[in-house]
Amino acid sequence: MSNGRILHTMLRVGDLDKSIEFYTEVMGMNLLRKNENTEYEYTLAFLGYGNESEGAVIELTYNWGTSEYDLGTAFGHIAIGVDDIYSTCDAIKKVGGNVTREPGPVKGGTTEIAFVKDPDGYMIELIQNKNASQGLNG
Repeated sequence: MSNGRILHTMLRVGDLDKSIEFYTEVMGMNLLRKNENTEYEYTLAFLGYGNESEGAVIELTYNWGTSEYDLGTAFGHIAIGVDDIYSTCDAIKKVGGNVTREPGPVKGGTTEIAFVKDPDGYMIELIQNKNASQGLNG
């Protein structure tokens, strides 16, 4: 599978409109497409920073009538590279986003990170772009 690539990460959400608003207005993604399946009672929304053919996106799955999920302990976070982690966190807070870890160096390293929580409780790690491919010790 050397020619494979990650297409998307799927998250189950309890309020699709609220989640779309978070990922577009707070995180700056674009709503790429939205599909409704009336027979099986679910709606999918795909969001990202660019076209799906060029990079990985987020798939939000809303199962009609389900308003919350037990997130469990296995899922960690989605990581997003940003050019200026400090101004990004300021902008997120200004529009009502929940920054749960202020930007700064990772413990035991120099990579600058921060964490944001989405409306369903999923964690998003922001990583300063200059360190994004170096791992957390960079």
